[in-house]
Amino acid sequence: MGHTKYYSNTTRRQHLDDTVGRKKSKKTSNSFEFTSWWADSRNKPIQDLMAFAKTFFAKHCLLNVLTKYCVLTADRSLLVMRPYQIVATERILNKILISTNYKRLGTVDAGGYVWHTTGSGKTLTSFKTAQLAAELTEVDRVLFVVDRKDLDYQTMLEYERFSPGSVNASKDTRQLARQLTSPVGAVLDKRGTETLVNRKISVTTIQKLSTFIATNKASSVFHSHVVIIFDECHRSQFGEMHTQITRAFTSYNLFGFTGTPIFSANAGSGGNPQLKTTEQAFGEKLHTYTIVDAITDKNVLPFRIDYINTIKTGLLEDKSVSSIDTEKALLDPRRVGDIVAYILEHFDQKTRRNEHYMLKDRRLRGFNSLFATASIEAARMYYNQFQLAQHDRTPDERLKVGIIYSFAPNPDMEDGILEEESFETGALSLDNRSFLEDAIQDYNDMFATSFDTSSDGFQNYYKDLSMRLKNREIDLVIVVNMFLTGFDATTLNTLWVDKNLKAHGLIQAFSRTNRILNKVKTYGNIVSFRNLEDATNDAIALFGNKDAHGIVTLKPYGDYYQDYASKVTELLADYPLGVQIVGEDAQKAFIALFGAILRLQNILASFDEFAGSELLSERQGQDYRSVYLDLYNEYRRGGEAEKEDINDDVVFEIELIKQVEINVDYILLLVQKYRDKYGDGQDKEIRAQIARAVDASPTLRSKKDLIEDFVDTISLDSAVQDEWQAFITQRQEAELNDIITDEHLKPEATHQFIDRAFHDGALHTNGTAITTILPPVSRFTKDRSHGAKKHRVINKLTTYFNRFAGLNQRNRED
Repeated sequence: MGHTKYYSNTTRRQHLDDTVGRKKSKKTSNSFEFTSWWADSRNKPIQDLMAFAKTFFAKHCLLNVLTKYCVLTADRSLLVMRPYQIVATERILNKILISTNYKRLGTVDAGGYVWHTTGSGKTLTSFKTAQLAAELTEVDRVLFVVDRKDLDYQTMLEYERFSPGSVNASKDTRQLARQLTSPVGAVLDKRGTETLVNRKISVTTIQKLSTFIATNKASSVFHSHVVIIFDECHRSQFGEMHTQITRAFTSYNLFGFTGTPIFSANAGSGGNPQLKTTEQAFGEKLHTYTIVDAITDKNVLPFRIDYINTIKTGLLEDKSVSSIDTEKALLDPRRVGDIVAYILEHFDQKTRRNEHYMLKDRRLRGFNSLFATASIEAARMYYNQFQLAQHDRTPDERLKVGIIYSFAPNPDMEDGILEEESFETGALSLDNRSFLEDAIQDYNDMFATSFDTSSDGFQNYYKDLSMRLKNREIDLVIVVNMFLTGFDATTLNTLWVDKNLKAHGLIQAFSRTNRILNKVKTYGNIVSFRNLEDATNDAIALFGNKDAHGIVTLKPYGDYYQDYASKVTELLADYPLGVQIVGEDAQKAFIALFGAILRLQNILASFDEFAGSELLSERQGQDYRSVYLDLYNEYRRGGEAEKEDINDDVVFEIELIKQVEINVDYILLLVQKYRDKYGDGQDKEIRAQIARAVDASPTLRSKKDLIEDFVDTISLDSAVQDEWQAFITQRQEAELNDIITDEHLKPEATHQFIDRAFHDGALHTNGTAITTILPPVSRFTKDRSHGAKKHRVINKLTTYFNRFAGLNQRNRED
């Protein structure tokens, strides 16, 4: 019966509209991309239609999906849990009921752990598990425990998004104690109209829970039925804190979620000698969903890894950073300078910023990155070197670089776990704290903020830095361990590494880069300045399987380039430029072939070897994109501007076209060049270059006549940018006045309506706003003619808005 899938809301729908100055467009669900496999408990897809119908539409299954395993978020988005999330949740709930009935509470047999890889949606799974466990009459309390303060904050943000007011948060141990010792439903606090009610679910850190146990030994909560869920059950739960919890509570279920379990093979020698593995600490494995499963299901991205040799070991080929002879010289200023120079040279390439984007526009394009360093000393040296290396760059050319660190007693753990950095900057040495204070002041100067290294100031700095990373307002953040575990930002695509990583820490750090965002981001980019190849292979084998390497990491450069070369050869032979593509079959074949080339170019662009090896010249690329867009407009037939799936067998890679499209600033540079060359016989070629560039751009095509008219009017004695603004302002005003005159619109109201549209980045044609600009309706006018006029005005204003959007400097300002 072919392949059967079902529609659900997933991370694949959370695409960002990269169009500068425009609101996020609404995506339709009419795409195979927005579907998921239904699967069995072993994550094997059920593809056959009859098998799918028998399982998915079974009465108990469908009812459970609808009534238990959906979440309507605070922003009114419907999240449907994926099959592996449902299985994990059901097995935990069953374990609670069975252990209660068989009186096994308070033992390791009453718990278990769920191995779901990083990025697979553990927070949603844990939330629904906690929510459904809290609904069981047998359960008195549910504790969701995270292992550090920043995850406490992030988890509460996620839980509030899932269901506002459904869980308790605790700022300190005193507040946690009030929650655990007060009846569920009791009023904990009243502030004006806000009432804080005690909930059955509490989110806390393991440190606060440990302190509560030590200071409230007589609390009755220790004898009630408590379900304790650990967000990341690795070594931090294997020590004294774990023992305290299991001794204090008498009737508990203990569950852990982890993307990187500890097995006997990677147990190391730290922690509690009685608790070497995750199974010994938490109980049996209840469900598994590995990184291989997640990549196969397209829930996370694979990795592409560059190993840039900076030490002479005889193991790796030196690629471009000069080699240093000994490990002791890792912080030699020459090596640090070379690495910073490499990052600055390759930053746009790795993060997919296009060289045609400049000034303000450029800041909104591409992705951003983290730089993982081995120590506070290393982080400081790199921060200083970035400041020095960018000293001569203009503010618009300079990368926005931040830094964050705090005190961690054991920066490198034997078993590969990244030791968590605390939020207590008071433990820093005076020198390190003074440096951090100065770096935060640089950040304050950059973003007009006022943070410092005090306890509250540093936490607020962390939160603000987190948001600016997620919003692409900062380009690169230098870290030691912070942000390398538990931090999710879909806009991150690159991790620069100058520290030794292995096992858990390696997979956790690499996984900061592999969240799905859009079609341009097809993998997580890792650039390692240490020889981590063996450690990477071992970690992938441990947390995937021995054959996982070809799935978790991209194929070698040569494989992609060979495919690319073959397809370009086919393109040039079968679809020569200047020859019309006749017939629907030939057009569809061209669309499929050029789309495949765009996807291959998107992957190859981050390989250093690809620079200079492109087989299509810039001119050929523009001309083929122009043909591609001609066919896109023809097939679209006036449909949605952002729609990529025209029908079942015609899919346009518009997101990839936009990745290399030309913007107005680039066109103005060509105009400047045209004016400088005007009159010496070269003007025709530059004008042709301008025309090709405009034809290859989805957003500039509707503005082609404006650009050509401007070229005809330019003078030789004034700034091109100033002339452009004056020209566009005049044309914008004139064309709007023509619409007002032709349609008898209210002039002042129409100008206000359009000004608001340019300010908001969208034309508001719904509601009553559009009616305020229409002329008064005669009582003798038929409703049908009035509706036709309104429709006509909307079409004219929409065309006008799309034509001038992004051209006038006033309209391009934030």
